[in-house]
Amino acid sequence: MAIKEGLRPGGRSARVQESIHSAVRALLEEQDRASVTVPQIAARAGVTPSTIYRRWGDLSVLLADVALARMRPDSEPANTGSLRGDVRAWAEQYLDEMSSEPGRNMMRDVQSSATPGYCVTIIGGQLQTILDRYPDQPKPNVDQLINMVVAPTVFRILFAAQALEVEELHRLIDIALSQ
Repeated sequence: MAIKEGLRPGGRSARVQESIHSAVRALLEEQDRASVTVPQIAARAGVTPSTIYRRWGDLSVLLADVALARMRPDSEPANTGSLRGDVRAWAEQYLDEMSSEPGRNMMRDVQSSATPGYCVTIIGGQLQTILDRYPDQPKPNVDQLINMVVAPTVFRILFAAQALEVEELHRLIDIALSQ
């Protein structure tokens, strides 16, 4: 992504970014995403279109940045008291959020971005938090959980007529945890 590193958190740049992100989110709620334009976003955010082009380059990069920001977790994964329960709770929430129309759109935006690997970092961090809670239990590693639970979930959300059923998700989790 063409986002500049080293900017002061909370400074003018952060305020501009937040106003642009807010404008994108509002416009995506009001109209079909195919009709959203950089000039509309700029007008809603109170900036010039050149501000958006200078920072993000084009609309697809901006949409991916907004999607990535929305994918960052607000809190740690639920702690149910068991590894199986924690993974199930996390996977059910992920399935529910990502199989919604906004979730599918976020996944497509991130997929078309210059940094699709960032999703693995976010998801991996969430799963590692869960695994770290149970240091004395035999368990798969993060990559195994991503390959056996997340990958089929994402594939079905993006490419099948229907997302995984929760029962099938639980079956995949059971297989992953028995490895």
